[in-house]
Amino acid sequence: MQIRILSVGKLKEKYLKQGIQEYAKRLGAYTKLEMVEVKDEATKENASDEEIRQVLEKEGQRLLAHIRLEDYVFVLAIKGDLVSSEELASEIERCMTYGRSSLTFVIGGSLGTSQAINQRADRLLSFGKMTLPHQLMRLVLTEQIYRSFRIIHNEPYHK
Repeated sequence: MQIRILSVGKLKEKYLKQGIQEYAKRLGAYTKLEMVEVKDEATKENASDEEIRQVLEKEGQRLLAHIRLEDYVFVLAIKGDLVSSEELASEIERCMTYGRSSLTFVIGGSLGTSQAINQRADRLLSFGKMTLPHQLMRLVLTEQIYRSFRIIHNEPYHK
């Protein structure tokens, strides 16, 4: 199985990179993890609805360029489904069982994701009602993917 985390913007914070690298290393025992960053669009402070739509569309096209037809796509979205760690693990396991060998998790930029990305999603996921910086979400998501594999393999960690 291959898992890709596709995100908007370049991660600059050293402490986040270190955390992600640690979980990526741990995940190596279970799966191949790939991190892909696409360029973010500059957005004015007081952008109009149309300008926001254009930014989302441009970022969305960059993201879509990295999503293959056979990918099972999870998009992180505020209005997505709230799932527990166990439910996420179950969904990943179900994908593996039914031959979905490539999973892509999409994290949008500060404005979220475009309609095209949301329509391409097989599943919209939410990590709660709180808004978290999209850079931090990379670390949280990587940890949750690692936790999922520990759960799938009935290994201690998640309690």
